Amino acid sequence: MSATFFPQDIIVKKRDGGTLTREEIDFFAHGVSDGRFADYQATALLMAIFWRGLNPQETAWLTDAMLHSGTVIDLRDLPGAKVDKHSTGGVGDKVSLILAPLAAACGLIVPMMSGRGLGHTGGTIDKLEAIPGFRVMLSVPEFRAVLQKVGTAMIGQTPQIVPADRKLYSLRDVTGTVECIPLICASIMSKKLAEGIDSLVLDVKFGRGAFMKTKEQALELARAMVAIGKLSGKPARALLTGMNQPLGRAVGHTTEVIEAIECLKGRGPSDLMEVTFALTGHMLILGGAATDMTEARRKMESAIHDGSALEKFRQLCAAQGGDPRVIENYGLLPQAGKTIEVKPAAGTSGFVRDVDALKCGQAILALGGGRTAVTDKVDHAVGISNLIKIGEPVKGDTRLCTLHINDDGKGARAEALVREAIQFSAGAAQSPPLIQDLVQ
Repeated sequence: MSATFFPQDIIVKKRDGGTLTREEIDFFAHGVSDGRFADYQATALLMAIFWRGLNPQETAWLTDAMLHSGTVIDLRDLPGAKVDKHSTGGVGDKVSLILAPLAAACGLIVPMMSGRGLGHTGGTIDKLEAIPGFRVMLSVPEFRAVLQKVGTAMIGQTPQIVPADRKLYSLRDVTGTVECIPLICASIMSKKLAEGIDSLVLDVKFGRGAFMKTKEQALELARAMVAIGKLSGKPARALLTGMNQPLGRAVGHTTEVIEAIECLKGRGPSDLMEVTFALTGHMLILGGAATDMTEARRKMESAIHDGSALEKFRQLCAAQGGDPRVIENYGLLPQAGKTIEVKPAAGTSGFVRDVDALKCGQAILALGGGRTAVTDKVDHAVGISNLIKIGEPVKGDTRLCTLHINDDGKGARAEALVREAIQFSAGAAQSPPLIQDLVQ
């Protein structure tokens, strides 16, 4: 790195609307990692970027600089296409638990590095930790070994992977600079590229239960990430999916693990399988395992029906220390002390008009199943199951959902939120299409 750069000069340049050079961006990213950029200086530049933005080339350079701030995994010696999926997060989104073994059963290698939940959306790593013994923190050699043996591995971000992002994310979280598309892109794409992938499929969610609230915002983010993939030589596609109501009928950790296993057994909710098949199908096409979505669909359905996708999940659990017996015995997963059957008020009849994903996510937080700070511990046992969906008929004795609780006071608050979430109408209501656009 050039010694001629000073943090304050780079800050002023971006503050005044200038375009940063690759060398200046490298200096910033590596300076954050090694301490040459003080936290207050890094924060000042983040705010300048928030207001002034980064052009596509600056964003690509930032992504690359963050990528090379730590270890980049090399999987070229493993035979087969390495393809991953990333979701921007939503309520009830357990797609990764189904998709990774399904794609592996169809012939891909799926190196998946996922995050923990924060706020009202759950994280894949938290869900996996509901499985007794499942190790989400593997060394790079262990990660490679599981990939070689199983065809997929699912881990959390290690300290060696993209350390600049870890530091910058923590600063963004407390300085009001999270909602910045270039910074979001660089954060997501640097971690994904560090996995050693050949290509990537993105699930960019929008709606009340998603980070992006509008389709326009989601489309902007999707286009930016796909562009970075192209500039990095890694083909990428992005699906825009709706997140106004929860995905599937389960929200929580144990409840979502069970639902994911049921999907692998061919008994999953139709909306969850629709999104899973769409994302996995595009992965198969990018990885050369299918020529089109028709062939991809045939392969995916076959892997579900013949049990090979479920077997991959069993192998994954065993390889990462988890108890594979949970596949047959859900009682081995964390269990809540009490369940509550939530029913509508007496005399109610009609149809479900709305199931607010945000309020359902907040209900999980109220139960202790989510985090408001990264240091919070989650209760894996609490959650929602049997959640009613938009358009379904309802009367006074209809079950709206089942709450799994460990505290009566928390349960009462969660029940109130769920009741607020579920709205009724006299006539039948229809959900908007789940998959609303494709960017490639």
